[in-house]
Amino acid sequence: MRQYLDLLKDIKEHGETQENRTGTDTIAVFGREIRFDMSDGFPLLTTKKVHIKSILHELLWFLGNHMKDTRYKNLPMTNIKYLNDNGVTIWDEWADKEGNLGPVYGKQWTKWFAPECIEQNVNKDGTSCGEWTEKNINQIEVLINTLKNNPNSRRLIVNAWNVGDLDKMKLPPCHYGFECFSIEMNKAERYNRCLEYQRVHRLEDTGMSAEGAMSHYNFPTRKLSLKWNQRSVDTFLGLPFNIASYAFLLHMLAEVTNHIPNELIGSLGNTHLYVNHLSYIDEQLKRIPKQLPKLRIKRKMTDINDFKFDDFEIVDYNPEPNWKNVPIAV
Repeated sequence: MRQYLDLLKDIKEHGETQENRTGTDTIAVFGREIRFDMSDGFPLLTTKKVHIKSILHELLWFLGNHMKDTRYKNLPMTNIKYLNDNGVTIWDEWADKEGNLGPVYGKQWTKWFAPECIEQNVNKDGTSCGEWTEKNINQIEVLINTLKNNPNSRRLIVNAWNVGDLDKMKLPPCHYGFECFSIEMNKAERYNRCLEYQRVHRLEDTGMSAEGAMSHYNFPTRKLSLKWNQRSVDTFLGLPFNIASYAFLLHMLAEVTNHIPNELIGSLGNTHLYVNHLSYIDEQLKRIPKQLPKLRIKRKMTDINDFKFDDFEIVDYNPEPNWKNVPIAV
């Protein structure tokens, strides 16, 4: 995660001080990119511990996987009860007294509202009238189906920036969209990736030829990259969280569409550090990054909505300790 530390240095050296809505000034730069080759390991920050539990439960909540549970199915999908029941409090400051957040990320990802006219008529004065029905678009489902059936598509996009809903959201999306890219692997790369997959997932040697083993495991022929776009980036507290969240999502999408995770890219707009975090950042910059951990998905998955928290195992994660009670700008 040297890339992350280099970004911290870049902001400190080239950033400009800005006032903002929180009342705590930031040092900010604009238009940065951060990239991770997933074959190097799972991009969890090692110079401080990242709270995996919060990241994964939030991502499952975005995807709406909790709505199968009778405890939550009668609540709005962006209600924070599921998060709180699992010890996650990261959205508490923004929720209303009933725990609702309005149509934030998960609502846009899986239930983008698109009213559909089922009968169109024209009045005598030229105005139109008709019957309309509610239609919700599951962008995640569309993305997965396209990856399976038309992986070379240049429309592999999920968008959370719904202009018509922004005023109903308790917090407009910071990471407002992502795009995927699928490409075929050559034979040598596919073989090497298969060996690594067998090691991480602790699969037994089949005794078969390389081609036979890859056929036996239905090992992917394609690799998948993901690039997310983010308008506002709290680089010290938020960005390590965002990196890990989209890395988990990339692995999940790759798993259910039979791809190998390839590259993760963050395209960052207003990229900033809060001035009350500078002492922690200076200490973090003195730390030396360690080897990245690996992610193991414990069972074969074909439906992204079947993922549960216990399906994921982070292997060999040995980070430096985090700091307690770091102030958060709300």
